[in-house]
Amino acid sequence: MSETPSSLLVFGGGWLGQAAAREMLGRGGRAALTSRDAETREALTTDGFTAVDPADPAALAAAVADASAILVTAPPEANGCPGLKALLPAITASGSWPDWIGYVSSTAVYGDRAGGWALEDSELNAASLEGARRVRAERDWLDAGQGMGLTVQVFRLPALYGPGRSPLDRLRDGTARLVRKPGQVFNRIHVEDAVSGLFASMARPRPGAAYILCDDEPAPADVVIEGAARRLGLPVPPEVDWHDPSVSDSMRRFYLDSKRLSNARAKAELGWRPRYATWREGLDALIEGER
Repeated sequence: MSETPSSLLVFGGGWLGQAAAREMLGRGGRAALTSRDAETREALTTDGFTAVDPADPAALAAAVADASAILVTAPPEANGCPGLKALLPAITASGSWPDWIGYVSSTAVYGDRAGGWALEDSELNAASLEGARRVRAERDWLDAGQGMGLTVQVFRLPALYGPGRSPLDRLRDGTARLVRKPGQVFNRIHVEDAVSGLFASMARPRPGAAYILCDDEPAPADVVIEGAARRLGLPVPPEVDWHDPSVSDSMRRFYLDSKRLSNARAKAELGWRPRYATWREGLDALIEGER
């Protein structure tokens, strides 16, 4: 087992990236995040992070030189992963080779399994543009790792939830929808569990590995919405068809695929366990944390 790196560079200063950076700071380490937006970089600096403009090659190379671990959370674009295109030249320019590189992908790479199980070695059969771009980005990162001798790992995540971003919040602000799609099921993961899985991998790096980080219980979306409403003492939202215009595009994507995910490899190889094993524990913890 390796020691957990003491400095982290996150390419992509979004929700998950900031959560991982906060964890590194909490462990007494250093954390830098990239953002193309000047106002976002200013906010990151105010929050105690080092903010880096990924369009500045010298600044990015300096950040790479200071990082013992690199996490890529930025989504892929039409021409590939922006993190790959920016970081590989920065690694070469800095002459520094990080101990660990993690690429955050999506379980959209599996496409629809009609409720069947998906494991890391299952065929990748993305049915969406987003999923297809993730497949390509995974391949490009793993190829680069093998070709350059980098310790690259891939993490396939389902829907993330956590403080401020959960069915509880959608119920409170009136944006939640009760969609019943017979046979549809999927996993979730609390943002804290996603971060703990990433750090478990930093302590036990395995070049070329892919891991599914998810909870232990696939569940239909309507069951979770009804459970969340009961916990808040709020009425269940009106039932709508998943094609209804009131269902957001981001939510509708969840209903395109139906699959059950296994986190057995992450448990066996990383010694990782989700703190919030099901949506019930996750939502209960969020409510408790608000009291």
